[in-house]
Amino acid sequence: MLRPRALFSYVVEHDQGFAPNPFYGVCTLANCKPVIRQTAEVGDLVIGTGSATAERAGHLIYWMRVGEIMSFDEYWNDPRFQCKKPVMNGSRMQQFGDNIYHTSPNGTILQSDSFHSRQGGVLSEENLRIDTGRTHRVLISADYAYFGTAAPAIPPALDFLVKHGPGHKCHFTPAEQDAVTIWLHGLGVKNLAGQPCRW
Repeated sequence: MLRPRALFSYVVEHDQGFAPNPFYGVCTLANCKPVIRQTAEVGDLVIGTGSATAERAGHLIYWMRVGEIMSFDEYWNDPRFQCKKPVMNGSRMQQFGDNIYHTSPNGTILQSDSFHSRQGGVLSEENLRIDTGRTHRVLISADYAYFGTAAPAIPPALDFLVKHGPGHKCHFTPAEQDAVTIWLHGLGVKNLAGQPCRW
């Protein structure tokens, strides 16, 4: 596994299969974490660690190497990702679909009935602002591992990786990046290895 240009680490506070959405063989980050979505580039690593409220602090929920970046509208219209549009009366996997934003002909950003809307599909202005106010970028990866409830403990030697509290960490030395990528490669796990902690 090659050293990334940049590495982003943050706490996945609400691990419900929505952000990130690790299903259908592709991991996507289409909502929340606007600064990471705004600044990450293809080849970068994004790492989500567990929250204390889910009893997963200091554990690896997922990692993804960014393979594509597209806009909300591109994501909405791409045939590959129609399966990621939420179906609120479907399976849990379908209910937590993250392909929820697109632009109307008059330029209004529309929010689908989803985990980020209010009950009954009513617009959540707060989530709309967080998700779309700073960036319209969606991060996409076929090179990822999602652990959820099977999250492995992060070794003490890599404790520097763990972000405590809100926001994210992205300032790591080359040696630290190498240590992280070697560990991830050594886990030998790809794609979906567990279900979301809050299921």
